[in-house]
Amino acid sequence: MHYSDFGLINTKKLLTHALKEGYAVPAFNFYNMETLKAILKAAELTNSPIILAVSESALEYMGDDILMGMICGAKYKKNQIALHLDHGHSFETCKHAIDLGFSSVMFDGSHLPLNENIKISKKVADYAHKYNVSVETELGVLAGIEDEKTFSNKNSYTNPDIVANFVKQTKTDSLAVAIGTSHGLYKRKSNSEKLRFDILQQIAAKIPTTPLVLHGASSIPNKYITDINKFNGKIKKACGINTAQLKKAVTMHITKINVDSDLRLAFTSGIREKLFKNKDIINPRQYLDFAMNKTTKQCIDEIQNIMGSSNKI
Repeated sequence: MHYSDFGLINTKKLLTHALKEGYAVPAFNFYNMETLKAILKAAELTNSPIILAVSESALEYMGDDILMGMICGAKYKKNQIALHLDHGHSFETCKHAIDLGFSSVMFDGSHLPLNENIKISKKVADYAHKYNVSVETELGVLAGIEDEKTFSNKNSYTNPDIVANFVKQTKTDSLAVAIGTSHGLYKRKSNSEKLRFDILQQIAAKIPTTPLVLHGASSIPNKYITDINKFNGKIKKACGINTAQLKKAVTMHITKINVDSDLRLAFTSGIREKLFKNKDIINPRQYLDFAMNKTTKQCIDEIQNIMGSSNKI
């Protein structure tokens, strides 16, 4: 089915408007009905456009039919929702998502030699654009672990000197850049580490009309780490991206910020707290509802205090 059958919009329209108006569209990863509902509620309460991001692993976990059934049942303003494949690692995976009804796909060829990245990125774009589906690609490598399919032990900044040619050859609609963010909970050793805004500035100057994307940009709120550990969790020394730096990035052509770990933390802390304080609970609805509310609050905080996307419908 085509994404228009689900009332979805492609990210090109969302990000073009964000670039013009100087805000970022949140791309929140979800994994089940509860996280999906939490994200949609936050978007509705803030009147924000939203990108629903699904990784390869999450798609496998939910399954094609259940995922698209949930999207079909979503009640939020559908002409402001994009369904996005996050970190597709092959042409076949991206094609599968497009055929399912995704309105946007990311091909992640960042680990490939440049010529191979260009070749497959263009192949994805050629197929996607036949159906008016948006394409995001990536230059540079982010360290850290997102899931079992997206991880790296090294970090490689995006080279500003090659971005213009890359965008021209691949016909990508947006470009994910590496300026010091990383996947997972352990993004940096201390809050004194800063993003490479000098590189971001150079990239923006080279491709001023191309929306830029920031992956690995969760702030890792300490309150969730504290709560998880308080209620029998064991997370140590997690450190995210300073929110002030994320807000600055939004003023420098970053039009889409991916958030995954923050929502995992909020959801998990909610479940741990509810079960720890109510040891007789056996009804999943009780602790899942509590976790959903925490996740919604975190999404609202990101929308209002980092993205600046409130009331941008």
